Amino acid sequence: MYLATGMLEEEFDIAYAYRPLHFPHLPHAFMNTVLYLDYDRVGFPYPLIPFQVNCYGRYVISHRGIGFPYSEANKPLDPPSPSPKRCFDLGRAAARVMAKSPWRIALIASSSWSHAFLAEKTKHLWPDVDSDRALYDAMLRGDTEMWRNTKLADIEFSGQHELLNWFCLVGAMTELKKKVTWSQFTETYVYNSDKVAAIFE
Repeated sequence: MYLATGMLEEEFDIAYAYRPLHFPHLPHAFMNTVLYLDYDRVGFPYPLIPFQVNCYGRYVISHRGIGFPYSEANKPLDPPSPSPKRCFDLGRAAARVMAKSPWRIALIASSSWSHAFLAEKTKHLWPDVDSDRALYDAMLRGDTEMWRNTKLADIEFSGQHELLNWFCLVGAMTELKKKVTWSQFTETYVYNSDKVAAIFE
């Protein structure tokens, strides 16, 4: 309630729910994060607010994840995802709201970076390692303007749909003036997606 109220006051008309509608548990993107944080499986005692972004937008949802290249198929498209700029600014607003809260908060983004099966740029054969590396390097050097000015069409072309979660996180870290203190970029030309892990101070 606190976060939803604060986001509305920040002019972000977000939706919220008190419980999931169609599935009783956390979706895998959130559950995987909990499993990593509860590595020893002792039980995760902290409350979570899953903050969902419609990363897949116009292509994958309208095609129900079946068939590619999505943009060339003769099907009507769903509405697009929010833009990287909007996600970046949403992250900034969420950081402002939660920084004023009485709680100790961890902000976490969970996703792979580019996915081969989505990357038109690489003919769906491998992840867009070059574009992933460019954003990764920009994150390390604190080039938040590159992140904020990235276009949604470029994200879609590179198969970086899920990176919209990271745009929220990088926006939040920018607002809080936090820098990367540890990170790892794992690239692949064989598997489906590049992986990045990062910790901000």
